[in-house]
Amino acid sequence: MTLPSVETFERAGLEAWPGITVKWDGNWVRRASGGYTKRANSAQCFDPTDDADADLRIISASSWLIVNGARPVFRITPLSAPALNEALDRAGWVEIDPSHLYAMPLGAHEPDAEGKMLPLLDPEFLAAQQKLQGYDDAMLARMRALLAVMAVPACGIVIYRGDEAVASGLMAISNGIVITGNVITDPGRRRQGLGAAMMRTGLAWARDNGATIAALNVQADNPAGQALYQSLGYTHQYDYHYRIPGAPK
Repeated sequence: MTLPSVETFERAGLEAWPGITVKWDGNWVRRASGGYTKRANSAQCFDPTDDADADLRIISASSWLIVNGARPVFRITPLSAPALNEALDRAGWVEIDPSHLYAMPLGAHEPDAEGKMLPLLDPEFLAAQQKLQGYDDAMLARMRALLAVMAVPACGIVIYRGDEAVASGLMAISNGIVITGNVITDPGRRRQGLGAAMMRTGLAWARDNGATIAALNVQADNPAGQALYQSLGYTHQYDYHYRIPGAPK
């Protein structure tokens, strides 16, 4: 099976992990979500030929993000206009968080016997995420607000061992592509196959709900995560990173 294009993956990601407040400027999109994740609080270009007035549009996007409670951040993918990158270079913006998109055709997966698939706003899922991610109540509220605007088929996954939540994540399906997010395993129980159990459980749900492709984002400095996803059949598709204003000179 031929995997989709970069734009198809990026637009699926846009739907599967949306912003609470969204504004388009041509083929540049701005998203703000109370500061919960850079992806949902950044600007991004979806057309490398949409390069007019890049300097002014960077200023406009940055101001919009600040007004909407987010820091100025650009997500840079292979779809970013060269003029955008050149303008960010001139303005001294620095690169952070180099990352990869991994994807694969979605095959059959067996869910974990102690796994649960829950609505995203189910208190049980939220409690597991808060515990495993180490979120305080304010961060959990920001996460809940973002999950509340997700309009595509989605579920939260929690893996238990006995009565203890030991791994969690979420799956959201856009245009037949299931995007995985918020993957977390109890730090005291790593290297026990719990992350793989969570992934298999969620991918089984996704296949049952019509997904044919699986994709996810993983940071370049997370070799353990990359190894986990590769073991499930994911392969590297392309790279991206973020840019933020540099320190004043």
